[in-house]
Amino acid sequence: MSANLREPAVSTAQPAAAAPALAPLRWLTAVIETARPRQWPKNLLVFAAPLAGASLGRDEGFWYALLAAGAFTAASAAVYFINDAVDAERDRQHPVKRLRAVASGRLPRAQAMVLAAAAAAAAVTAGFWAGRAAVATIVAAYLILSICYSLALKHVPVAELLLVASGFVLRALGGAAATHVPPSGWFLVVCSLGALMVAIAKRFTELDALGSEAASHRPVMRWYSPQPLRWGQRLVAVAMIIAYLMWAYHERDDWMRAWHLASVLPLSVALIRFDQLAGRATGRPVEDLISRDGIMVCCEITWLTMFAVGL
Repeated sequence: MSANLREPAVSTAQPAAAAPALAPLRWLTAVIETARPRQWPKNLLVFAAPLAGASLGRDEGFWYALLAAGAFTAASAAVYFINDAVDAERDRQHPVKRLRAVASGRLPRAQAMVLAAAAAAAAVTAGFWAGRAAVATIVAAYLILSICYSLALKHVPVAELLLVASGFVLRALGGAAATHVPPSGWFLVVCSLGALMVAIAKRFTELDALGSEAASHRPVMRWYSPQPLRWGQRLVAVAMIIAYLMWAYHERDDWMRAWHLASVLPLSVALIRFDQLAGRATGRPVEDLISRDGIMVCCEITWLTMFAVGL
């Protein structure tokens, strides 16, 4: 009987011993989750300016551009850490965001802020390596604007949309600075308008999914209504196509000009499809609309192929 009484003590000790061993892994998982790896492909925009100019500029330009992409990845991670720490209380009231690592308590708020400082320092340092002071200055500007957005400016209507879009433009400028390729003015306009269109679509889908409760999760939403957002997204999309045509028309040789003018067709179809998907009450993130719809992916691959052939 005494032997039987001792058996439970052995079985309960095993999970207790296993828990501390798993704690570092759980913490690391929470850190990676908060850094938003699904958003990291945005930082490939650093290649936009040199590719649009059909040149990586300086010697070993690809590696400098890749280093700049790493700098922006670290910078964006720093912003996500700060954003989740600042919004933890509000995120706990959101049906999806309450599962975030900081809001759920899996990553303490203080640790998130320390990680943000470390990531920001790494981003600026990598910027210096990538392009002397120019890239570091652009990365620092991205950090300052993004932190101001997280702390206060995200509550200012329209301005918050422009700030979200500015992050994409700064990435393109960072890539141009890292590779010493002067960016095309029209191409920067295309990047700016594309980013603004996506930002408007994100606000529309959020408002459409949450309805009257949207303002409680994101206070600036009280200033928006669905119809103006829809028309704003469409007007920006049309302006983007016009800017893209202007960029393609000013290409320096006939081959590039012909292919890039033709590539406006799959780009236009992709934007029309994006408008259709954004208008549906699915509540899906905008990133999923771009990357998980078959028609969208086909249009994107077709456009990218024509764009590359034109180079």
